Amino acid sequence: MYNRLVERCFKECVEDMRSKALTGKEEQCVAKCCEKFMHVTARVGMRFQEFFTQMEAQAAQQQASGSASQGK
Repeated sequence: MYNRLVERCFKECVEDMRSKALTGKEEQCVAKCCEKFMHVTARVGMRFQEFFTQMEAQAAQQQASGSASQGK
């Protein structure tokens, strides 16, 4: 994930390779890019967690329904 972040933000933000240091504009771009990447990654993680929690609840319901119907 770190490598993807570095590659993406570097490609998006660094315009001039003549200097070792980033320009002020490049630094701002990198900061915004990293912040956005981390926010999106966290949000995707939360959505996956919500999805898997829902899937587990559905599986538990189906298992309970199956056990109840077998007991009849």
